[in-house]
Amino acid sequence: MNISQKIADWLENRAIAPAYAGWLLSGMTVFFFGSATNTMSGWLYALSGGTLALLGVAAVLPAKSLRALEVRRRPIAPVSAGDRITVELEIENRAPEPKTLLQVVDLLPFVLGSPIVSAIEVIEPSSIYRNTYYLEVRQRGVYRWQEVDLRTAAPLGLFWCRRSRPAKAVAVVYPQVLPLSICPLIDRIGQEDSPQLYDRSRSQTATEGLTRNLRPYRHGDPTRLIHWRTSARYGELRVRELEVAAGGQEIIIALDSAASWQPEEFERAVTVAASLYFYASKRLLNVKLWTARSGLVSGNRVVLETLAAVNYGEDAIDSRAKLPIIWLTQNSASLSTLTQGSRWVLWPIAAGETGERLLLKHDLPGLQIRSDRPLELQLQDALERAISY
Repeated sequence: MNISQKIADWLENRAIAPAYAGWLLSGMTVFFFGSATNTMSGWLYALSGGTLALLGVAAVLPAKSLRALEVRRRPIAPVSAGDRITVELEIENRAPEPKTLLQVVDLLPFVLGSPIVSAIEVIEPSSIYRNTYYLEVRQRGVYRWQEVDLRTAAPLGLFWCRRSRPAKAVAVVYPQVLPLSICPLIDRIGQEDSPQLYDRSRSQTATEGLTRNLRPYRHGDPTRLIHWRTSARYGELRVRELEVAAGGQEIIIALDSAASWQPEEFERAVTVAASLYFYASKRLLNVKLWTARSGLVSGNRVVLETLAAVNYGEDAIDSRAKLPIIWLTQNSASLSTLTQGSRWVLWPIAAGETGERLLLKHDLPGLQIRSDRPLELQLQDALERAISY
């Protein structure tokens, strides 16, 4: 931005800034007054006085037009990365006369793009104008911005006036969740370490003996869980809710957010954490998420908001759980600190490290993520084992 533009913006925000027509008319006024002084011609004095009065009126009216306007923002619904957020603004005109020819400038964070400028032809007296626009967000995160600018040159178009209104916005963009059909990282937990652990596959296929409750049928429920006798009695489909057969074991998906990461690999790790959590939740497992700053959290909305806000290199407030975990990291040295029964997902730092077998304290299975293959396919691969020493 050049110096002249900065000066114009400063004038526009604090007072008024002449538009092109305003500069032209101001120059003509000076010219007419100078000519009248030299020639002592009355009609030139009258012409310069008339244009000066017009400039005075045009300079006062824009600021007055914006004075009675208030801006409110409706809450922004969370979306997933790659979707569009819906931003809704309400501009209320409290004056008894209409407000015409306005610009609404929503000052977005620079990571979301340039400010969004919307034109409004008229806002009727004592009414509310609703302005809605859609913004595609490709990167997960929590985005905040504070202000909306109202701008006008009405009614004569000679001077621009801009006034800021507070309108706090919080847009939560969740990470992408991959649709996994199988996931050995989750499916095989406990099978090697505890032969007595209840076979989870029974809870997915059983139809007798595990019923905890009956509830109305919801779209997507397996038909094998429909209790036909009760459904016939009530005249609507009723579905069994089964006991969670997890043997008391807790699955903890731990993201190494206190460590240093390559930015693109950390984003892939966040996607993996979200996908593993929802896959385990879908299988009725007792699953939680751990990050260095938030500690242990559970619940779909809380987990998504935590993953939307997480960053690498953050200060560790909560120490990592000593229970078996699924450890997502880019630091291969940290794998030696895992407890028996844990799993790991590693993003190797060096390209030559990919595919090499690792020396760990325990013979723990896990996955090494390659950058040249889709995440969804890699999470459905068989686990690999490291060499113990």
